[in-house]
Amino acid sequence: MAVESRYVVIRQGVEVETFMDKRAADEYDKMLDMADSLSEMFEQAPVELSESIREELCVYLAQNREEVLVALQAKKTKVESKKSAVSSPKKTKDAVELADDIVEADSVKATTEKVKKPKAASVKASSKAKSDAA
Repeated sequence: MAVESRYVVIRQGVEVETFMDKRAADEYDKMLDMADSLSEMFEQAPVELSESIREELCVYLAQNREEVLVALQAKKTKVESKKSAVSSPKKTKDAVELADDIVEADSVKATTEKVKKPKAASVKASSKAKSDAA
């Protein structure tokens, strides 16, 4: 006889979803709580939304909460550092190309700075020589 643990999300006495993982069930339940809160907020809004559209919109916003927070400027986008990009074993082809572009851009920038510094020094020296001559 096999024993299985299942986690059921129940809303208003109705089984909404069943999960095999407690963490996934908790995340789904939290998402539904956020959607309910958003729905209450939209009920008070001056814009008229049908119940079905309001429900779909609230669930969508709750499912994409990270992007919503970034769009509201309440949270900064996650930027992967060069070190973690290089050490990560699960790189995609795009990530590798992006890291190569960053390294190439940094080396071009460093080369450009090296070229500009002597030029700036020679301009100062020539302008000083001109002022000394006058």
